[in-house]
Amino acid sequence: MAARLPAHADLNLLRTFLAVYRAGTFTAAAPALGLSQPTVTAQIRTLEQQTGRELFTRLPRGAEPSPFAHELAARIAAPLDTLAGLDGGSPLAGNTAPVHIAGPSELLCVRVLPALAPLVADGVRLRVGQGLPEPLLEKMRTGRHDLVIATRRPRGRGLESVPLTDEEYLLVAAPAWARRIAAHPRAADEQATDDLCAALREVPLVTYAEDLPIVRRYWRTIFGKQLTTRAAVTVPNLYAVLSAVNAGTGVSVLPRSLPHQRY
Repeated sequence: MAARLPAHADLNLLRTFLAVYRAGTFTAAAPALGLSQPTVTAQIRTLEQQTGRELFTRLPRGAEPSPFAHELAARIAAPLDTLAGLDGGSPLAGNTAPVHIAGPSELLCVRVLPALAPLVADGVRLRVGQGLPEPLLEKMRTGRHDLVIATRRPRGRGLESVPLTDEEYLLVAAPAWARRIAAHPRAADEQATDDLCAALREVPLVTYAEDLPIVRRYWRTIFGKQLTTRAAVTVPNLYAVLSAVNAGTGVSVLPRSLPHQRY
């Protein structure tokens, strides 16, 4: 059933609805609209009364759009964005509030900020934060970030996610360690994986975090085994991990997209 609007629908209410729909929370939509959170809540309730339909399910960490809300957003998004463009340029350029974006520092440096350069030239203001996925996603649920680039999908139903790219990871080591691993005796071809894992257990492991998220996934995907090695060095920055590996500290797993000099 198509979304039906009353003839007297207030454009301000529709703008508020669309802001909440896109932000995912009432709290996050409020500063972008220049309104208080209670005002946003009151306007959404008024629009629900006018339409006679529920727009959002209130969750502890966000607002889940109803099927009717998805239909309504599809109908009004393009016309409202066009009106915003007539009022003050493009919808993004007309928004005076900065866009708060966050993600892992390395991903921001390598991919995100270069891709956003044209938007900044068009007048978009950015405020960029960095950190680990779960704390950043939690801040997004509370309205402190508008957009988070994460290396894992958010848990729960409060946030929507869109896959952007698949990342390729490499097992890396300085030349001296690589030669030592390659020289490890192998009894037979069918035991090559077991022997390689045995050789790697003798090399210090440099990782991004104590729970070894990147390395554990690599071991499980490539070797089909659970990682049993403990980290020799942990440092929450992939550039620092790369620096340690290049200096001969040990072995690690790093994304191919990370700029490098030696591995």
